[in-house]
Amino acid sequence: PAFLPHVLHVLKHERPDKFHEELRVSPSTFDRLVLRLADDPIFSNNSENAQMSVETQLAIALWRFGRYGNAAGLQQVANWAGCGKGTVDLVTRRVMTAVLRPAFIEESIRLPTSEEKEKAKQWVEAHSCKAWHDGWCMVDGTLVPLDERPFWYGESYFDRKCNYSLNVQ
Repeated sequence: PAFLPHVLHVLKHERPDKFHEELRVSPSTFDRLVLRLADDPIFSNNSENAQMSVETQLAIALWRFGRYGNAAGLQQVANWAGCGKGTVDLVTRRVMTAVLRPAFIEESIRLPTSEEKEKAKQWVEAHSCKAWHDGWCMVDGTLVPLDERPFWYGESYFDRKCNYSLNVQ
């Protein structure tokens, strides 16, 4: 049987630490995301066949985002969620469509203030090379693995660890 219902109905309430291990967010963050995404038109349709709940769709996408390599394969995610591979792809696209909308980004991402930037610049100068003072936004180059080679310019995403990834700076 699928593990997804257990995560949403048992771990979320009785073992938030295990919920976090599965979806990589706390139950309260998950609930806030569900509330924020629930009104997005991507999660509604005019069909007699209702979509999965926003809660279920978000859980599938988050579980998928939290894995890479073989564990992020469509079949692995489908087995965990108890749905088809096509459904995994569809709900992932819906969640990404919703979170990439300008209104969601404006509400959810806050750029640092001038004071915060200056404080970060001072920290960089005090703890590293003085020449990097203006590099307040360049942090560490963390690699975020991708589950597959991107279609466009895929070779550009191949990293030194022999994975396809995004470099976060």
